[in-house]
Amino acid sequence: MTPMATGSLRASAVLAAFFGLTVPLMPVQAILLRVSDRAARRFPHWYHRQVCRLLGVKLNIEGSVAKGAPVLLVCNHTSWLDIPVLSALAPVSFVAKLEVGSWPFVSALARLQRSVFVDRTRRLAAGDAANAITMRLQQGDTIVLFPEGTSSDGNRVLPFKTSLFGAVAGATVPAAEQVVVQTAAVVYTHMHGVPVTRAERPRIGWYGDMEMTSHAWGVLKSGAITVTIKVGPPVPLTDFKDRKDLALKSERAIRRDVLAILRGRPDGDELVPVEPSEEARRTKVAAPVRKSDKWT
Repeated sequence: MTPMATGSLRASAVLAAFFGLTVPLMPVQAILLRVSDRAARRFPHWYHRQVCRLLGVKLNIEGSVAKGAPVLLVCNHTSWLDIPVLSALAPVSFVAKLEVGSWPFVSALARLQRSVFVDRTRRLAAGDAANAITMRLQQGDTIVLFPEGTSSDGNRVLPFKTSLFGAVAGATVPAAEQVVVQTAAVVYTHMHGVPVTRAERPRIGWYGDMEMTSHAWGVLKSGAITVTIKVGPPVPLTDFKDRKDLALKSERAIRRDVLAILRGRPDGDELVPVEPSEEARRTKVAAPVRKSDKWT
């Protein structure tokens, strides 16, 4: 059997197993959402660990997500694989762009995991997102934010969009003293146990105008993948002056951690500059500070 045929056979088997696992469990989660917040929070965590096993994704985790406090988990974004990977890391929900809510099947999974959908084209919609995030943080949830605003090829960290922290700024005012911020650097490091090179890493990354189904099929054909997730220490939200300070320091931390992981991979030393983007650096010296830009 040719390698191509073997890969297609593997992808077909994994896909069948995925739907065989997922479809029967969707009504289970729907019931849990009605009867038990705690179970509804933890069940997707267990489910995504099984999904990672099915996909052949091995997790190498450094650090841990804080327990017993509401957490804003700030992450770089490379692939659709980030969703099961981060969900296998801890019980989390995602801040997602509004379009995800209209994707067939994916939208149902996102809603079952209590994702918060944000319409980035309407400034007034930020208030609704802030209210949703406020409620979730007050319940002690862990909310994942991808501040790049899109996904990359995995060889770089894109500039953080400070505007994406805006809803968080408005949301966390009532509970700022309890909320902690953590970063999570996600890097796909190996395929079949062999270090992934700079040229090969975009095979895992889902970015630009890539069509999701064809990309997912290619990943399923590829076989075993190892991902390293480096989780930063918890920092009280009140330690940041405002959303721009939060964006600046989070981007710097993730760039540093991504670079540290890539240094163990081919070409890693040249991929990700440690200094954050110009957008995150920019501040308006004389600009008035809005109440929603401050944590307290």
